[in-house]
Amino acid sequence: MRFGRKSASSSSTDLGDEDAADGATAAEEPVGPFDESEVDLEEFAGVDLGSLLVAPVGAMEMQLQVDEDSGQVMAAVLVGENGALELRAFAASRGGGAWDELRPRIAAEMARQGGTCDERQGSFGTELLCLVPVRTPAGEPATQTSRIIGYQGPTWLLRATLMGPPAQDDGLAAPWEETIRRVVVRRGTGAMPPGAPLPLTLPAEARRVEPPSQV
Repeated sequence: MRFGRKSASSSSTDLGDEDAADGATAAEEPVGPFDESEVDLEEFAGVDLGSLLVAPVGAMEMQLQVDEDSGQVMAAVLVGENGALELRAFAASRGGGAWDELRPRIAAEMARQGGTCDERQGSFGTELLCLVPVRTPAGEPATQTSRIIGYQGPTWLLRATLMGPPAQDDGLAAPWEETIRRVVVRRGTGAMPPGAPLPLTLPAEARRVEPPSQV
């Protein structure tokens, strides 16, 4: 898949001179996440989950969180050697502000669990760095670190939660951030209230996992 907007990626004009080369250098490559209207989906090479199209960067296993009672797919999860990335998409108003409204709610939930949530400026704007006390499988106390990113599109909000060492180490975060930038959101045309989760579909090859205890 070429990660560019349709107007740019559909052009195949061969400029072939110095001025053209300068122009190609000056042109900035669009950065995602993308709305489905901005890309050529016929060239997409990744996993189609209905409302989310995901193209992992590097060795990552795709899993899906499924509610066992309803059978509803709750989130897409990518798991790698040093961390994990959870992806969820929600309906949002065209006026924007969905991420600004959601951050205090996430912070309140983290506080209810005995953790902390601090705002910081990251690669995608204002993000949350959250620390929550947990117990290891051996029963030892530990801290779960997560970096929560919100990105608002035309009528949707993508929430990406990076967990493990990449949540704190910018060097380790690089492939995870690139994976987020490659996400395509398919909002659909049906009426949905702001904040409603966009439905995900379960491919046959996906592995079911239990929902996490965090937000």
